[in-house]
Amino acid sequence: ISRTWFLSIIQNEFRTGKIDLESTMKLLETLQMSFDFTHVKHVFKKTVDKRKTHTINIEDFRAIYRAIVHRPEFQELFRAYSPNCKFLADTELIEFLRKEQYEAEACETTALEIILKYEPIEEVRKRRQMSFEGFIRYMSSEDCSIFKNNHRTIYQDMNHPLCDYFISSSHNTYLISDQLIGPSDLWGYTSALLKGCRCLEIDCWDGSNNEPVVYHGHTLTSKIPFRSVIQVIDKYAFVASDYPIVLSLENHCSPKQQEIMAEYLESILGDKLLTSTIGDTVVTQLPSPEALKFKILVKNKKVGTIEEGMLRRDLESHGETGEISDLENMTDEDETDEKAPLYPKNDSTKRKSEQKPSAPPRKKAKVKKIKIALALSDLVIYTKSEKFVSFEHSLANQKCYENNSIGEAQARKFVKHSAREFVSHTSRFITRIYPKGTRATSSNYNPQEFWNVGCQMVALNFQTPGLQMELQNGKFLDNGGCGYVLKPEFLRNHNSTFTPHNVGRYSKPMSLSIRLISGHQLPPSNLSKTNKADPLVHIEIYGVPEDQVKKKSSVIKSNALSPRWDETFSFTVQVPELALIRFCVEDEISLVANEFLGQYTLPLLSLSKG
Repeated sequence: ISRTWFLSIIQNEFRTGKIDLESTMKLLETLQMSFDFTHVKHVFKKTVDKRKTHTINIEDFRAIYRAIVHRPEFQELFRAYSPNCKFLADTELIEFLRKEQYEAEACETTALEIILKYEPIEEVRKRRQMSFEGFIRYMSSEDCSIFKNNHRTIYQDMNHPLCDYFISSSHNTYLISDQLIGPSDLWGYTSALLKGCRCLEIDCWDGSNNEPVVYHGHTLTSKIPFRSVIQVIDKYAFVASDYPIVLSLENHCSPKQQEIMAEYLESILGDKLLTSTIGDTVVTQLPSPEALKFKILVKNKKVGTIEEGMLRRDLESHGETGEISDLENMTDEDETDEKAPLYPKNDSTKRKSEQKPSAPPRKKAKVKKIKIALALSDLVIYTKSEKFVSFEHSLANQKCYENNSIGEAQARKFVKHSAREFVSHTSRFITRIYPKGTRATSSNYNPQEFWNVGCQMVALNFQTPGLQMELQNGKFLDNGGCGYVLKPEFLRNHNSTFTPHNVGRYSKPMSLSIRLISGHQLPPSNLSKTNKADPLVHIEIYGVPEDQVKKKSSVIKSNALSPRWDETFSFTVQVPELALIRFCVEDEISLVANEFLGQYTLPLLSLSKG
C-alpha cells in the first residue's frame, strides 16, 4: 500500500523517463521531510556513477528516498509495536506513547490526533492506523522534539516584580563585529529583538547638526543616528515577545542633545514609551512583566525621585537641567574594572575589620557636576541607573527602582568572596553585568556564573557566536522564548542563604539518563570531498559549580549521514533549576583536534522524556 501511495505522488515527474539531481531534490521536498542537499547529492552520485549517466529512474528514486528516510533505528521501534510490521493500530500507538514517550495520559484521542496529523496515506488514515511512513514523519516532527512542548509557550507566572526574572540582555547592541573598528549597524538591534532580547544597549554621543549618534565612543566604529535606532526599535520591539523592553542608555551627550534624545523617544515610540508609574506614584515594589506588556522603559541616570519627575512633566521643563555629582554619575562602563570600588571581603574572620563600605574610586578628586536634561531624566521611571558602591550601601540606601551595572571582573570577585550578599542584592535590585572593556574582539564571558547568583541582566555581545551565546539562546528558549524566565525561588527570596558554591539545603538532586542513539544528515566534515565526517558527541551540563560536567561518546568513522552510537550516559544534578544541558557534535580531525559541526542547548528542566 505504501508503495502504491509513493508511486502515485512521484510518477508524474517520471513521465519522460528520468530526472536529474535538481529535480530529485525538488521531488524529495514535496514528500514533506527535511533533506540535506550534500547527502542527497552523494547518494544520487553513488547511484548514477555505476552507469555513467546524470539521471535516475523511478526505482532509483525510491531507493534514494529509502536510503535517507527509512532509518533502521525507526524500523526497530516500529516493529517492536506493530505485530504485522506494516501498520500500527491506534491501540498499538497508544502503547508506544505510554511506554516509550512516557505519556501516561495518552488515549485514543491522542493517537487519532497524531494519525490525522502525520499519516500521509489516506487509506491508512481512514482505517485509524499509522504506516511506517506516518511513523517516520511523527518521529521527525516537533512533537517528538527533546524540548518540552509546553515550554514552547509562556507557562510561568508573569506577575512577579521585574527583579524576579532573568532577562535576555545584549551588550553594545549596535555592533555587528568587533569593538574597535567594526561597523555599527541597525541590524544589531533588529536581530537582537527578533531573538527575543529585552534589554538593549545604546551608546549615545553628541553628533553634528544637533543629531545624537550611536557608536562605541573613542574608537573607529562607524556612527548611526540615534533617531534611526529608536525607529528600528519601534518597528521590531514586540515581534518576538509582548513583554517590556529596557533601553539601557550609555549617555555621553550634552544636555542640549539629551533633550533631542528625549524628543525622539517620545515622538517615535509614542504610547509604547513608559512615562509615568502604573498605579501608585510612590513605588515600593517593581511592577511585573505582565503589567508592563508592550511598554519600553528607559534606563538612565535620573535627577531626584519619580514623584518629582512626574510633577515636573506636567509643567513642561524645556531646556532645564539637573545636576548629579560625579561619583553617582560615572557612566556605568567608562571605567575599566580594575578601577572599580574595592569589595568587602568576608571570606574569613581575620578580615572582618576591613568590612567598611567600599572605597569610592579615586576619580572623585576631580569633583565635577554632570548636567542631565530634565526632559530625559523624567523619562526614567522604574529603571534608574545607580552607581554601585557596596552591597551594604545598597541594602541601606537603594530604592527598588534603582539598578546597578557591575563589570564582569568585579562581579566575578563578588561571586567568589561574597556570594550570599550578591544573592541577597539581586533578590531586591535589578543587576546588570557587562563584559570588560578589554574584550576588543567582542568576545563573551560565561553567563552561567552570574545567573547562578541571580543577576537579571547578564549582557552579552549577541554578534559573537560561540558557547556563551549558545548558553544564552538555550536558557531563553524557555517560557515561550519571551525573554523573561522566572528565577528559582531561592534566588527571589530576600532571606535566602543560597550560594552556588555551597548549595546545602537548596539541593534537589535529580538523576538523568541519556541514551545517545544516532545522528542523521549531520553536516559533513570540511575535510571531506563527499558527505563524510568522523562524528562524536559531547554532552555537557552547565549550572552551579558542582553540576558542571562533560562526557563524550565514541567516534563513528566516516559517517555523517546516519552515525549510530547506542551509548548511555548518566548524570546526577544537584540544582536542576539552574542547569542547562548542551549537546555538541564535532568531527574528529586528528587525535588532538576536533571541528565543530553543530550543537543544541536547552534548560535541563525543559528536557522531554522519551
